[in-house]
Amino acid sequence: MGRELALRGHRVVAVDQPLHGTEKFIPKAYQAQDLRALATEPSPVAALTLDDFEHRVTGVVRRAAQLGGPVVLVGHSMGGLSVSRVANAVPELLSHICYMAAFCPSPTMPSLMDCASSPEGQHALNPLHQVGDPEKLGVLRLNWRTSDRRELAAFKEMICADHTDAQFLRVLEGMQTDESMTAYADRAVGRATTWGRLPRTYLRFGKDRTVAPQLQDRMIAEADELTPYNRFTVHDFPNAGHLGPPDPTRVTGVLHGLPL
Repeated sequence: MGRELALRGHRVVAVDQPLHGTEKFIPKAYQAQDLRALATEPSPVAALTLDDFEHRVTGVVRRAAQLGGPVVLVGHSMGGLSVSRVANAVPELLSHICYMAAFCPSPTMPSLMDCASSPEGQHALNPLHQVGDPEKLGVLRLNWRTSDRRELAAFKEMICADHTDAQFLRVLEGMQTDESMTAYADRAVGRATTWGRLPRTYLRFGKDRTVAPQLQDRMIAEADELTPYNRFTVHDFPNAGHLGPPDPTRVTGVLHGLPL
């Protein structure tokens, strides 16, 4: 998707959060598939907060704005928390914000944890097993390298049920084992006076089993209630799972055409 946008003339930067992406923390026990050790191995990810995520993305936004041209901030899944936080911090540097099947907390659901535990969030599919005790580890830890067929089937339905098995395996290779429980519980509500004045778009994925479409609809509705004068523009992809459609052409087209 990023390559296609670049070919259409956009500068595209994928922002790696601290200890994610190219910097991601990989437990030694995960590499060795020592499941007993994996259940207790400490994680530096536990110390991360949404402030850390926001500061990282805000720094990139500031640099992009200095280099010229309008800045569009797009967040997928948990990335929506950073979109809301950054839009509160530096709205003057952004021309448009976009949530791609992403969490968009509201006053009634101020954190990712609140969104996920809502009645609408309960329509999501949860992993069959978590590794270790999240309260003790400080992270939600998943073993994406499992050989358990039932777990793999659940992972595939959660992430990319409409993709091929080969595509699914490639996705698993890049997945993050740990996510901070603190970040899950941190507040990430857009304020009407900052976030609320920016043009915003939501890409709704209708067969998402991670951010359930029922939850997507509630988040969109509550955002629009906060700023009825500035509502989401919603583009619906009714057959798309969490990663979006296998052919991203239409999604890329929407991003390319976002009004600035």
